[in-house]
Amino acid sequence: MTDRTLPLSRARGVGVEGWRGHLATLGVLAFLILTLFHRDASGMVSIWWNASTFGHCLFIPFLIAWLVQQRLSGLRQLEPVAWAPGLIWIALGAFAWLLGAAAGVAVFRHAAIILMLQGSVVTLLGPAVARALLFPLFYAFFMVPVGEELVAPLQLITARLCMIFLDIAGVPAHLDGIFITTPTGYFRVAEACSGAKFVIAMTAYGALVCNVCFASWPRRILFMVGALLLAVLANGLRAFGTIWIAHLTNIKAAVGFDHVMYGWVFFAIIMAVVMAAAWPFFDRRPGDPWFDPARLGSLVRGRLPLVIAVGAASLLVLAAPVWLIVSAAVSKPLPGAPTLPAVKGWALTSAQPRYPWRPRFDGADYLVLGRYRNGAGDVVDLAIASFDRQDEGRELVGFAQGAANPDQRWSWSSPARAPANGLGEQITAPGPVVRHAASFYKVGDGPVTGSAPRVKIDTMLARLLGRDQRAGAIIVSAEEQQGKPADAAIALFLQDIGDVKDLADRSLGIR
Repeated sequence: MTDRTLPLSRARGVGVEGWRGHLATLGVLAFLILTLFHRDASGMVSIWWNASTFGHCLFIPFLIAWLVQQRLSGLRQLEPVAWAPGLIWIALGAFAWLLGAAAGVAVFRHAAIILMLQGSVVTLLGPAVARALLFPLFYAFFMVPVGEELVAPLQLITARLCMIFLDIAGVPAHLDGIFITTPTGYFRVAEACSGAKFVIAMTAYGALVCNVCFASWPRRILFMVGALLLAVLANGLRAFGTIWIAHLTNIKAAVGFDHVMYGWVFFAIIMAVVMAAAWPFFDRRPGDPWFDPARLGSLVRGRLPLVIAVGAASLLVLAAPVWLIVSAAVSKPLPGAPTLPAVKGWALTSAQPRYPWRPRFDGADYLVLGRYRNGAGDVVDLAIASFDRQDEGRELVGFAQGAANPDQRWSWSSPARAPANGLGEQITAPGPVVRHAASFYKVGDGPVTGSAPRVKIDTMLARLLGRDQRAGAIIVSAEEQQGKPADAAIALFLQDIGDVKDLADRSLGIR
């Protein structure tokens, strides 16, 4: 590394000169990254292909190629250099992958691949080229399949929008979480109806339009906000239309309408409306240059020989999986299946629930359930799950894990009252049968928590620092019944069972 300052126009590659050598080296480094992390790369592509929410990601690489092609004339006036500060971006990517692998968070690992590829461009092509390709590099983040966290809040928003439109239309309706009851039937705003895929795709589309069609930042911000609001509002209107048609005709006709209006046809209509509304305000003219090569090709500090740059980048990329292997702790064995506790004032009962309930914990070493009744007639269910360690596909928290078991047609419907250090949820099954569930999680010697992010952090620390990786979940659940609120029964049981942490520790063999 050198502190010399050279004009970019006079800079020369070391060993192999010009664009050809730098691009060839970039290709080698990109191949190394994609090969080393092929499971995560292929997993990301599999999500694009199989999950309709992220189907638009399949087009992002082609859009990035088009964005680069648009800038080729300016790029030819720049000369690439190997640049030491770009290694920082690669290091951040490698660190993000390490955290994601340790915590079992796929989105971190997927984003890390993008970060490392971006860092490779910055390191091997230099700051001037990176600045010229700033938006295409940024746009690569839209290849990361992220946004499933929006589903639950968007379900609630869509349900409330439906109620507003139903009220305007004069259709009597009752809302319970994400479930809407009308004289015609009982409707659920399902995950697929939340509009999450429209919002996620609209964000990617809006960012592209902001760069291609607008030059001023105020107009870009207004366009993006307007596009996202319209996507949410239009999805609420579509869901309302389904219920309204069912009210006017029948459920079969409403389902047919929903199938026609749902999917990318609906999204294409919304995109057309957005573009028609924004067209008069476009302030970027066709043919305007994307950047000024003269301004970018000024001075470069921190140049490296190309061979040293690619070698250092390769070491950083390799460091993450090596560290994970070296620091991996040996899991401690579980004591066996957890024992259902004896709770003062409560006795185990064989009484059957109105609808079968069993939480879902894929890959758990043990899952035990017990049903308790007290003298006042309150009934609660206790579930205890334990893992000797967590891995891909056997995680304490994750999609479809926990109280709402989709295999039994249980659906999350709304938040519920949360006990101290716990997670409160309302779940609903056909009938409808409504349950409240209080969930508690624990990883190794960490605290009891109801927070999924905290579980991921504790899991990550346990793996990186060689700590105890045993993990468990405790769920206390009760059916909502007339005159016997579920929250009251859960609160009484938690009061009588004592410290949940002690129960979790005994189940995991920690004490």
